[in-house]
Amino acid sequence: MPRKEKPTNKTANEDMLRSGNYWTLARKLCLPAILIMLVMVLYHMADVFFIGQTGDPNKVAAVTLASPMFSILSGLGVLLGNGGCTAISLALGRGEYDRIKKISAFAVWGAIAVGVVFTAVVLPLMNPVCKLLGANKDTEQFTAEYLRVIAIGAPVIMLTNVVPALIRADGSTTDSMIGNMIGTVLNIALDPLLIPSMGVSGAAVATVIANAVSLGYYAYFLRTKGRIYSVSPRDLSLAKDVAWTVISLGLPMSAATVLGSVSSTIANNLMMQYDAIAVAGQSVAARIGQLISMTVMGVCMGMQPAISFNYSAKNHKRLTEILIKTTGLAVIAGTVLSALCLIFRDPLLNAFLDNPDVLEIGRVCLFASIVIGPFFGFYQICTTYLQAAGKSRQAIIVSLLEKGIIYIPMLFLMNALFKMYGIIYSATVTTVLSAVAALIFCYKDYRKELKDVKEW
Repeated sequence: MPRKEKPTNKTANEDMLRSGNYWTLARKLCLPAILIMLVMVLYHMADVFFIGQTGDPNKVAAVTLASPMFSILSGLGVLLGNGGCTAISLALGRGEYDRIKKISAFAVWGAIAVGVVFTAVVLPLMNPVCKLLGANKDTEQFTAEYLRVIAIGAPVIMLTNVVPALIRADGSTTDSMIGNMIGTVLNIALDPLLIPSMGVSGAAVATVIANAVSLGYYAYFLRTKGRIYSVSPRDLSLAKDVAWTVISLGLPMSAATVLGSVSSTIANNLMMQYDAIAVAGQSVAARIGQLISMTVMGVCMGMQPAISFNYSAKNHKRLTEILIKTTGLAVIAGTVLSALCLIFRDPLLNAFLDNPDVLEIGRVCLFASIVIGPFFGFYQICTTYLQAAGKSRQAIIVSLLEKGIIYIPMLFLMNALFKMYGIIYSATVTTVLSAVAALIFCYKDYRKELKDVKEW
């Protein structure tokens, strides 16, 4: 029999999304989401930090070269996780609780299937994949060691990308954060134990084990608190209105993540012209720069359930308030963090790798990464709004601007004009141009949305 009852323990969350004080809502949604984003940065920072303590730039470069494949896996997780989160938030705004169970079951079982396929494809093709990623004779062995373990753990990694995204849909961001924090602490604890004896593969093993433990927490949450969700095969549906809804809503950010992996592979291949030291310097700077970009992303993505809920409920006054205040919050966060990273640039770089050649390049790379902090806030809120409102076609276009449509041509142009430093500043120029284009696009779309509502 279909289950139509409304879970009573979610009423407070729905009231908060609909009419609660904005700053209380931001604290409830954004703070855990920011911590989740920073957890993701810490995962990667921990690997680079402890591998950097070996003093071998080739090992640091290898993790960087392998990271696009990890990002592709994460992008596939975003497809199901963020797509499912948005679909559930929209369904929650309409009170469609049976539909929520079907969406969550599809996302979870889809994650398992994708992870198994990833393992089956990558393991037999390890050497070609490493060469495609830009590995040379000095880095190929280390790249393969790291990537092999990640490929084996792909189903677990997929699930720990998908499940926490799903449970954010009804405002349960604290539980999503707790699971991520458990994994991060364990990952950081395991790195110094495994890397000295296992090398770069030890970093990958630590990551997979940490993901498995986080997944255990999420399973506990779903069993005890997640009453609106389902992972039961009985609720699994491949119907178009379930499967295509999740995929289309997750596609913008997923496509951006996957295209970003392609762009990173191209950038790494171009940087390898200037040796592994250049890639290592860029890697360390990128990890620090992610502190800014992922914090801003956490602010915007944290508000995604509230944007979806009020858009679906046609509460446009509340929606406008959320968009304006979240934009201001994201821009301020990006600006303040950029200033702090600039002030403490040298100590941050020295903490990762004490190599004069790497540090010299790292200073330039870090400046290029942090100077765009304020612009990233504008770009991210545009992407979040379009995805949260279910405007998948428009969201895909805006998402792909920064990750490839502008970035890939800019890489080749800047490399031809300014060599290595052109590659470094390609992302800076791209983010500024993408933010301006996204703002114009979203402003026109939202004005049209409000006009249509008034005419209706």
